Amino acid sequence: MYASTLLVSLLGASTVIAAPTWPAFNWDAAKPDGLNTVSEYFNMLAQKIEVGKLMATAPVCDLSKAQMAVAPTPLDPPSAGLTLKHVAIGRGTQNYTCDLTNATAVPLQVGALATLFNASCVASTYPDLLQLLPKLALQFNLTAQENSRMGPTNLIISGKHFFTNTTTPFFNLDTNQYKIGEAGCAKNNQTDAPADAPKGYMGEKAVPWLKLKTRTGSTGNLQEVYRIETAGGSAPATCHGQPAAFEVQYSAQYWFWEGDSQA
Repeated sequence: MYASTLLVSLLGASTVIAAPTWPAFNWDAAKPDGLNTVSEYFNMLAQKIEVGKLMATAPVCDLSKAQMAVAPTPLDPPSAGLTLKHVAIGRGTQNYTCDLTNATAVPLQVGALATLFNASCVASTYPDLLQLLPKLALQFNLTAQENSRMGPTNLIISGKHFFTNTTTPFFNLDTNQYKIGEAGCAKNNQTDAPADAPKGYMGEKAVPWLKLKTRTGSTGNLQEVYRIETAGGSAPATCHGQPAAFEVQYSAQYWFWEGDSQA
């Protein structure tokens, strides 16, 4: 009875239903566990739908119920007085350069570029499914033609993530669908991803978990941003065999916290 309502709450589907398109599965990423990840997602989703059929009321998208995961070495918690405003899955690349004139050079990170997909309702209702989404996202290519949704989900775009310079990550969460805010940020705290975090296409480790603080000029009362539950994205240990500039695929959860004044 409530299955369709459940799916809308679960997947954050747009009110405009578009003709279905299937994103390109990355077969290289599927080795060894990519197919298992997709299977796990659909099995988990089917279980949620079956449970939903028996519920007297549909789940409510209430971000006050969402609980942000804690790393083995915890990041500093959100500052007092802040409330959770938005949760997104970021899917894109971590970007690096190499000094090819230096035989001992190591890759230097120069930024990142990602599309952000609205996962707020998933975070508030199904935390187990949310935890799987970064690993799932990494199994699918993201192209200009296929980036209107994340993999096989109906999660819709809530913004973009990029760098305005090598030290300033920026989040634009003002789209046709949402007006959440914009924020340039500075790194406040970081910790290594868990040892069992999903690896990238070539076995790359997951990038660290981060706490960011917004810079002056941010809008939407955005104060702090967390990058957690990362998948892939780390550079190789050396520049041997690498080009002058290269990208490493990654995915992560982003949690956006708001407050009345700049922290």
